[in-house]
Amino acid sequence: MSKGLVCFDMDGVLVDYLSTWEWVYNKLNLSNEEAYEAFQLGLITEWDWIKYDLNLIRGALKEKMNNLTLYELLHDCPLMKNLKKSIHELLDFGLDVSIISGGMHPVAHRIASNFLTDEKWRPRFGGIDKVSSELFCNGFDTKLYVFTNGWNYDSRGEIPEKGRYQVQLIAKGSIVNILQRRLSIEKSRTVAIGDSKQDSSMFDFSGFNIAFNTRHEELIQKSDQVIQERDLKIVSENILNYFKSLDS
Repeated sequence: MSKGLVCFDMDGVLVDYLSTWEWVYNKLNLSNEEAYEAFQLGLITEWDWIKYDLNLIRGALKEKMNNLTLYELLHDCPLMKNLKKSIHELLDFGLDVSIISGGMHPVAHRIASNFLTDEKWRPRFGGIDKVSSELFCNGFDTKLYVFTNGWNYDSRGEIPEKGRYQVQLIAKGSIVNILQRRLSIEKSRTVAIGDSKQDSSMFDFSGFNIAFNTRHEELIQKSDQVIQERDLKIVSENILNYFKSLDS
């Protein structure tokens, strides 16, 4: 039985970069400022924003626009210090770990590939896709629950205009709540870690909240712990201390 649930944002938390989308834009010398401003003004939905961004990338890559090309563009996106060690400690303690992010799914799947089960890949709730399992996991599954945005693709790796939309930025807490119900985990035994105001709704469903590597005062005000040093070892130590205090 699970001892608790830990929910991580990815970009700026597990990834040592502001945005996985921005990582690709910068490699291709692109800017999505127009779509970002339109979204902030309420002129387009998140769904429209993803489609706009994919078309922006498509315009730069042209005939090279396919699943494996985008995986390659993201392969060197930097991960946060002590990521592997910290998540292993949480899993070894008996906690379930989830990534809930509007970032690009290949990076989340690469992160998840560091924490494999001994079971072969199969479709499941919160699982990675088959291509990621083959590329990163030798066909095996991961222990993590992963929810991200990105793109869909067909058997040839071709990417349609419609994006992959699993995470509504302003409603990440709804995924936390679904996981709690599926895993029979109470709010008091749930931890959320985020760096932006979009992570605020995760905090609403968690008993212990960590604002990490952030300047967003709104998130800081809702947090129980603020960690500005970009080292996940500090995060895991605080999480484990929290759960030990519950059991003492």
